[in-house]
Amino acid sequence: MSFRATVLTLYPDMFPGPLGTSLAGRGLAEGVWSLEARNIRDHAADKHRTVDDTPAGGGAGMVLRCDVLAAAIDAVADGRPMLAMSPRGAPLTQARVRELAAGDGAIILCGRFEGFDERIFEGRDVEPLSIGDYILSGGEVGAMALLDACVRLLPGIMGAASSGEEESFEEGLLEYPHYTRPVEWEGRMIPEVLRSGDHARIAAWRKQRAIEDTRLRRPDLIERHGGVREASPSGAQRED
Repeated sequence: MSFRATVLTLYPDMFPGPLGTSLAGRGLAEGVWSLEARNIRDHAADKHRTVDDTPAGGGAGMVLRCDVLAAAIDAVADGRPMLAMSPRGAPLTQARVRELAAGDGAIILCGRFEGFDERIFEGRDVEPLSIGDYILSGGEVGAMALLDACVRLLPGIMGAASSGEEESFEEGLLEYPHYTRPVEWEGRMIPEVLRSGDHARIAAWRKQRAIEDTRLRRPDLIERHGGVREASPSGAQRED
């Protein structure tokens, strides 16, 4: 069974968007995964197709109604995980992406305005997910990011099965830096170890650089994973 994604949104015309190009688009065309974007507004109960109302307790903006959201969810619920893109959700991680990619797909709820009536998370077992500590106009861009992260892990999407094994976050680290030709550019050389042909030294150098760069740029990852073991000194020397 292919990976099936259903997106519930007020703007279904935004999809597939970038998901229809490159690796994800090829996989979509070949049936490796499928995407359906459904309009939440189709499940409104009144003639004006109202999907939102003013916040209980007062305040600015509008809130998406739980009864309309529930009707949209119920129309597609089939056992797949139900997710909602929300800055109030847990941060999306590569581990969660791998879990989702290993399953049958997901139903993704995209918010607008001030967000969702909180009761939808309890009434329909919806998991809120965040792609970062910032605010977007709606959940559609977040849903695309989530789906792109999942789809690229599906069998047959990436050219080599090992392509994703050493990427950032796979071991709680940022990925090591990459280089390619020319060997010298504006006086800057590809590190000698990468030109040595010594695979053990190269592996150790890459691990050490991943550790160093993570400590410098994302120390929170080091803390979250309880520290990391240093690479073997035989290849750990940094070369600029």
